[in-house]
Amino acid sequence: MADTKREIERKYEAAAGNELPDLTRVGGVSAVVDKGLAQLDATYYDTVDQRLAGASLTLRRRTGGADAGWHLKLPVSEGVRDEIHAPLSDTVPGYLSSLVRSRVRDAELVPLVRLRSARDIRHLVDAEGALLAEVSLDRVRAERLSGGAGATEWTEIEVELADDGDPAFLDKVDKALRKAGVSRSSSPSKLARALEETGAPAARTTARDDEPPVTAGDHVLAYVRVQRDAIVDLDPAVRRDVFDSVHSMRVATRRLRSTFRSFAKVLDRDVTDPIADDLKWLAGELGVDRDREVLTEHLTTALSELPRTLVSGPVQGRLKTWSNERRGGARNRLITVLDGDRYLRLLNALDALVADPPLLKAAAKDPAKVIAKAVRKDFGKVADLVGQALDLPPGHDRDVAMHEARKKTKRTRYAAEAAAPALGKPAESLVKAMKSLQTVLGDHQDTVMARETLRELSATAYAAKENSFTFGVLYGREEQRAAAAEAALPELWRSVQGQVRI
Repeated sequence: MADTKREIERKYEAAAGNELPDLTRVGGVSAVVDKGLAQLDATYYDTVDQRLAGASLTLRRRTGGADAGWHLKLPVSEGVRDEIHAPLSDTVPGYLSSLVRSRVRDAELVPLVRLRSARDIRHLVDAEGALLAEVSLDRVRAERLSGGAGATEWTEIEVELADDGDPAFLDKVDKALRKAGVSRSSSPSKLARALEETGAPAARTTARDDEPPVTAGDHVLAYVRVQRDAIVDLDPAVRRDVFDSVHSMRVATRRLRSTFRSFAKVLDRDVTDPIADDLKWLAGELGVDRDREVLTEHLTTALSELPRTLVSGPVQGRLKTWSNERRGGARNRLITVLDGDRYLRLLNALDALVADPPLLKAAAKDPAKVIAKAVRKDFGKVADLVGQALDLPPGHDRDVAMHEARKKTKRTRYAAEAAAPALGKPAESLVKAMKSLQTVLGDHQDTVMARETLRELSATAYAAKENSFTFGVLYGREEQRAAAAEAALPELWRSVQGQVRI
């Protein structure tokens, strides 16, 4: 079974003489404890074209030291990685393979580099003997196993913060090392350095991706690439059930679908429509459990805010039972989706679209005209739907109209996001305006869903001969929230119209 730890570390070029500088005077350090020498032998795995290295991921099998086994390192931020451990085995553990599937796809993982290190370890401890950081002097020999040839050697210093340590402590160590003439390493990892020094650097972003957007097609594709990358990057987090990862991936799928629709004059819908269908399917699978989670949180909060005199019967238990009805199998179902062929085909289709985009004639034109026209068209649809909603009396038809307006508001917001690099402040202002409108329309839709659920819960409680009074109270409060959102809409809409300058 795999376990995860947050790794916060810094790497340095070794000082002259390949010795560790004196760190006894670092603030907070009471002693520097010699922990001896460890012999580490690690084989790094990747695809032949180095897809993991290109994304700053490392997968290795290591023996020696206190944490022998398989290690997968996922970047979090500069100097910060999540390290996932699995026990030693002859082949890559299935769980770790799944976490890199969005990168590797159908390619084979092969041994890429072998690193053998003699690690001289010191522990920096405080007055109580608690570990502050581990400092090591690593004498490394790297040997290329595939995709290149040769070997290289170097010595480096690695400083790793203790679990739950204060990252500011690394600044104190950094100051002491720099004072001793030690400089930060130019390579982010041992693997990156090994690849560079054995003649074949890690894969890098293509020049095309680095070029600033010029045409309307350039701007639209830049936005598409960001959302494609978000889906791929979020895949391991979704599999690990990281907070908000499912929601974030779902938003990326929606942004892509909206982009294909909004900029149909730029990207050929004969190509994008099948991809959009798969994106809609993926969003639906991601939302199997998400919508119920959000609604459960809302209703639980609403219930907690009621005076005790208004709570009758096993309301909390009934709500918990409803929430858990489908939760058990939802996560397993989602993992099956991510392991499935349809999802893999979708990722490949997105890659193919970015690599060879189905550009139409308008793609080569001035973005200020083409993109602005598309955004104005989307905003016009929002205006029509909001107008319809305001003309309708409270009730089902208005609820439906406000929901449709909310969906088109999201689409316009995403179009404005894509337009912002080309159109500047007018697009940025529209993004803000659409966010505020989306909030009010979203709050209203939440009350629609909450009221439907409360009717269902009330009926179930009544059939079980339970007191359903509290569900009625909650329903009334949701009606008040809906009325407040509807009352706020006219003034908000006038404000939004006044902000639009595209």
